[in-house]
Amino acid sequence: MSQGSEIIAGIRIPDSQMAKAATELVRDTETDLLYHHSRRVFLFGALTGERKKLNYDPELLYIGTMFHDMGLFDSHASETERFEVDGANAARDFLKAYDVSERDVDDVWDSIALHTTPGIPQHKRPTVALVTAGVEMDVLGIAYHDFTEEQRHEVCTCHPRGLKFKHGILSAFCYGTIKKPDTTFGNVKADVLERMDPTYKRVNFAELIMDSAWDS
Repeated sequence: MSQGSEIIAGIRIPDSQMAKAATELVRDTETDLLYHHSRRVFLFGALTGERKKLNYDPELLYIGTMFHDMGLFDSHASETERFEVDGANAARDFLKAYDVSERDVDDVWDSIALHTTPGIPQHKRPTVALVTAGVEMDVLGIAYHDFTEEQRHEVCTCHPRGLKFKHGILSAFCYGTIKKPDTTFGNVKADVLERMDPTYKRVNFAELIMDSAWDS
């Protein structure tokens, strides 16, 4: 552990050159709301890993959490990919500058690309599982009571949610998807646009089947 390492709720924030560069990039790109959200996601993910006694890599988890919402921003957004994929691609490009194995890069990519796909990440390797666990805790309150009151208080004292985080995160999700609504098909961001954008029309999977080019 290097001198001056930051420890929150018993979790050390990674402070390698790679982690510091990731923090700086996120700080320069994202809003305060999403920066603090990303750090909370790391902390709740790491605390989950400790509670479940998982053999996870804190640095990989940190990169996954810090990049998981980067695809919401124009600087890292494509015209046609889901924002999760854009964020995963940004993390992969970032990791090219560091000595990270291909498997670890793939795990970080999956952790970001799958973090809004319920039911799958918990069956994957720890980096993937814990990014989603952290997101689900911070956004949806899943496993809220598995954390102690002291843990929740310390995490949110160091990285505040603010008074209107719920509204703010919905607005951020909307901003990052409203220009390419087709990318929300089959994922949870369709619910966001349905709530936030009066012009949005949800694509129906059953209708796609019935309207396909097949005769029967």
